[in-house]
Amino acid sequence: MNRPTSTRLSRASAGANGVRLETPKSPDRNGHALSTSHVDAGASRLSERIDESSASATVDLSIVIVSYNTRDILRQCLRSVLSRLTELRAEIIVVDNASRDGSDRMVACEFPGVRLIRNSQNEGYSAANNRAFGFCRGRHVLLLNSDTIVLPGTLEALIEFMDRNPPVGVAGCRLDRPNGELDLACRRSFPTPLLSLYRLLRLSRLFPSSRRFARYNLTYLDPSGCYEVDSVVGAFMLVRREVIDEMGGLDERYFMYGEDLDWCYRARQRSWKVWYVGAHRVVHYKGASSSQESFRMNYHFHRAMYLFHRKHLSQRYSLLINWLVYVGISSRFIGLAIQHPIRLAIRGVRRATRDQATAERVFPLEFFVGSHAVDGVQREVVRGDRTSP
Repeated sequence: MNRPTSTRLSRASAGANGVRLETPKSPDRNGHALSTSHVDAGASRLSERIDESSASATVDLSIVIVSYNTRDILRQCLRSVLSRLTELRAEIIVVDNASRDGSDRMVACEFPGVRLIRNSQNEGYSAANNRAFGFCRGRHVLLLNSDTIVLPGTLEALIEFMDRNPPVGVAGCRLDRPNGELDLACRRSFPTPLLSLYRLLRLSRLFPSSRRFARYNLTYLDPSGCYEVDSVVGAFMLVRREVIDEMGGLDERYFMYGEDLDWCYRARQRSWKVWYVGAHRVVHYKGASSSQESFRMNYHFHRAMYLFHRKHLSQRYSLLINWLVYVGISSRFIGLAIQHPIRLAIRGVRRATRDQATAERVFPLEFFVGSHAVDGVQREVVRGDRTSP
């Protein structure tokens, strides 16, 4: 597949020390041989450095983190990322969406090597990322949530995978919740009306091994495998810079939610491949920002569902099917909106007994270093959850 070469960036040379490559038994549907990378993490050196190159120099990776009132967990995210940048030339850009908890001051004081962009208001996830893209110098750009902890070897492995597989424009890794459960959103199919119906009827939960009913979250596939998917999640999404130059940034009509599906859909329309690399992991707390304004986020979630269907899928279906989809989205939103006051009351009752567990969600960095990283996370979470109802 011949692609126009970006005038701003050049492809990386393949190969890196300590990397073993294995080629899958069969090529992809376009005949391109895809290979999976495995990085020997070795001993992780705790180093807080980023590339100090000149402004015009190209680096391997630009990491973009959007934050909204997540100061403490953002601090842990930055510490985990900086401790992994021992082999990569990288830059980190934090976009603060008018946080009220001092997130921007924390970044400026504690991480002077990180580029900080302060927004005067909460512009949303898509707009904040787009603003950062103008400063990115990397061959690859990583969208990373502030409520994540990057585990050893993940960044190097994903960069190596992209460099070894030019047809792949977007890649993601396995995301685990702090209790060790898989974050199902880390690999998905596009939400067609039929798949949405299966989810609404909970058939995907009843038959998680079914290729028909569980296709949206792909629960019938090995979560540690490596394969092509429709979409990965925006909490950890590695994108080749050429893809961004070719198709543009995120659609800013998606305030929060849905922008990752939209971006992957647009990339696949241009024949770029989206791959999931499950051998490497990130811990995802999930909801650190969205839980602060649950009703508003509920609105943006359902609005994103409507936008995605109308933009990409409505042309495939009849007026009746489209009408049923929009009625279903609206009905679900109204139902959850009615439940919202009840949920707030229950949350207020629980908050008094959840303080200790909440405090223990922010872990010392040593819990995430070495071969027992995830076990360390799980032990802390279990200890905190004992006080939770």
